[in-house]
Amino acid sequence: MPTPSHLKSSLYFDFRAARRVPETHAWAGLHEHPVVDGGEEGTEDAVPVVDVGAAGAAARVARAAETWGAFLMTGHGVPETLLARVEERIARMFALPAAQKMRAVRAPGEACGYGSPPISSFFSKCMWSEGYTFSPVSLRSDLRRLWPKTGHDYRLFCDVMEEFHKEVRKLADRLLELFLRALGLTGEQIAGVEAERKIGETMTATMHLNWYPRCPDPQRALGLIAHTDSGFFTFVLQSLVPGLQLFRRGPDRWVTVPAVPGAFVVNVGDLFHILTNGRFHSVYHRAVVNRDRDRISLGYFLGPPPHVKVAPLPEAVPHGRSPAYRAVTWPEYMAVRKKAFTTGGSALNMVSTDAAIEPDDAAAAAADA
Repeated sequence: MPTPSHLKSSLYFDFRAARRVPETHAWAGLHEHPVVDGGEEGTEDAVPVVDVGAAGAAARVARAAETWGAFLMTGHGVPETLLARVEERIARMFALPAAQKMRAVRAPGEACGYGSPPISSFFSKCMWSEGYTFSPVSLRSDLRRLWPKTGHDYRLFCDVMEEFHKEVRKLADRLLELFLRALGLTGEQIAGVEAERKIGETMTATMHLNWYPRCPDPQRALGLIAHTDSGFFTFVLQSLVPGLQLFRRGPDRWVTVPAVPGAFVVNVGDLFHILTNGRFHSVYHRAVVNRDRDRISLGYFLGPPPHVKVAPLPEAVPHGRSPAYRAVTWPEYMAVRKKAFTTGGSALNMVSTDAAIEPDDAAAAAADA
């Protein structure tokens, strides 16, 4: 799959036909840090699991967001039968003929459509994956690029994605309340303080579907380059083929997130890092590929409307201290992030009020080098 800068051409990389990893898709430096299993309970590398339906969930969410920037979420109430239907429809979409998928190619500057991960435009190497991005509120018009005749497959796909969006958007409100309670706010304060109330009322959602085909040499290829998410937080639904890895320090290593049936992975994003004054930190993560099995994932990204300034909440700033970050809109932050990618800097550091390098940011940047 070409990078977005090349999508205007007719080139298409056929992953299924590949018998080797070409230089265009070969990445150096993938094995500078060890990889450990994040599913071994009782160890320091066990990825936190939070049952959001249980008592004390806010405290466990806070601990996970402070120490990891991510966690596995269970007890969320989204039916597993729905999640299975979502995965089935995603697999069927990526199995469409190349010519049909290329009709929906995401043009330069477009947010929605088919193609490589949007982040790939910053790199000279290609990633071993395909993706499709759309807004849940306009998915029926977005998806007509793939299914212009709006037939049976189109209707099934749209129906299941709309059902998924309805369930997960409600879940996002619940999780946001847990995050805010973790900052010390009561339910009455969350409902009564305008700034906090508006966060929930105005959050926007974007869905990105990913297909990571099996790879003849997974030691040389990468499904998704290490990065942080830019928005508030992300729900990741992944198939039962592990591939998502989180970066951890002391010592530096990659932790493989276990594929837990029915669970979502929750990643804290950069704007939530800013909103909480760095208390809940964003997490560097990447996706690796598998020699024998395809992998599917869905990222449901939550963030503010484009015009809204995001700044540290007063409750997150210690008494007598100034906020650690300046206020930015999402588009403003994306411009800073683009500069950071091209210069090798830290986007969070660039919007910091004290120019102090974020430890996790710097470490993960070094891991990517």
